[in-house]
Amino acid sequence: MDDEFETRLARCANEIQHLLERLLDGRPRAGEIARPERLLAAMRHGALNGGKRLRPFLVMESAALFGAKPAASLRVAAALECVHCYSLIHDDLPSMDDDDLRRGRPTVHRAFDEATAILAGDSLLTYGFDIIADDETALPAKTRLTLVTLLARAAGLGGMTGGQMFDVDASRAAPDENQIITLQAMKTGALIRFACEAGPVIAGAPEADRERLAEFGSAIGLAFQLADDLLDITSTVEKLGKATDKDATAGKATLVELHGVDWARHQLDGLVEQATALLAPYGAAGSNLAQAARFVAARDI
Repeated sequence: MDDEFETRLARCANEIQHLLERLLDGRPRAGEIARPERLLAAMRHGALNGGKRLRPFLVMESAALFGAKPAASLRVAAALECVHCYSLIHDDLPSMDDDDLRRGRPTVHRAFDEATAILAGDSLLTYGFDIIADDETALPAKTRLTLVTLLARAAGLGGMTGGQMFDVDASRAAPDENQIITLQAMKTGALIRFACEAGPVIAGAPEADRERLAEFGSAIGLAFQLADDLLDITSTVEKLGKATDKDATAGKATLVELHGVDWARHQLDGLVEQATALLAPYGAAGSNLAQAARFVAARDI
């Protein structure tokens, strides 16, 4: 990755961090009665713990590609990050993946307790939709409604949580290759696909651009999961900041397990080529998203 890309990625992460800090303060908003201190602390623990903030970056860059104003894009990006962080809190629970560490820190249910972690996740999920729907997200009402609908479908029954259900089932009965691809497209890929499609929606771009960016998001979503599965096998707890070799321990099949490390790396190269080709009509303007695709495939944390 070149220095300019790394700088843009870090700048976006910093902007998201500052906005989330402001949104997750103790001051009740209009219509709220009170913000319980312990619940708010758990939400902050789960959402303000660093990370690359890749999904927000994809929202910001896909919106910038079509000339959208960054203020509204930033709020949509923060909303998506709330939904993503909720999913991590719930995924770490004892009844799910049962993880003790997340980004090198105790998971929310370890730092607080299981009930508080569940409620913190619930609150971040609903807050994501609140952020998009609020008038402070300076977009036409119809655009905000479209974004809320897309995010609900990406996060829900036919998207992320549906994929998580398939993942739970995978520890009981090994899925075949097509089932694994579907599982991963839903559990991991759906929010990444939303992040990329959200940009042209925010900018009011034509339907063809929405479809192209959604397809781009699907490609890098699969690449993200393949890279994640590789890291689960090849990395360390110290480097990742979370447990490794989890899928094998849980008896869950992955594409890497089915086909091997070399096959997975070859597939990653192909997915990056596919993603880059989808950006070709935008020329140099699509370079940041193309670099994001390469970053996803080559990441080591």
